Amino acid sequence: MKGMNELVRQAQVMQKKMAKLQEELETRTVEGSAGGGMVTAVVTGANELKSIAIDKTVIDPNDVDMLQDLVLAAVNDGLKKAKAMMEAEMGQLTGGIKMPGLF
Repeated sequence: MKGMNELVRQAQVMQKKMAKLQEELETRTVEGSAGGGMVTAVVTGANELKSIAIDKTVIDPNDVDMLQDLVLAAVNDGLKKAKAMMEAEMGQLTGGIKMPGLF
């Protein structure tokens, strides 16, 4: 039983470390961009869009579709980078073992 108790203790320690890391990562930000940096989106590790910056030269009232596409691409790029950041950091903590439901 001593081995089982140690295993449970280690699992609890790992769970606390993962919760702390996940909380920390939720406050970190990454930047996605599109159009060669003409549109940038800042996204947190919690997949929350924090800001969007649009270069004035890309604003054309006659081509709203292009601007919408650039915004969408920048946000998606930011979300993709946020996910990659979460997976990389959690992977370091778990030794590369995929933990379902964490990311």
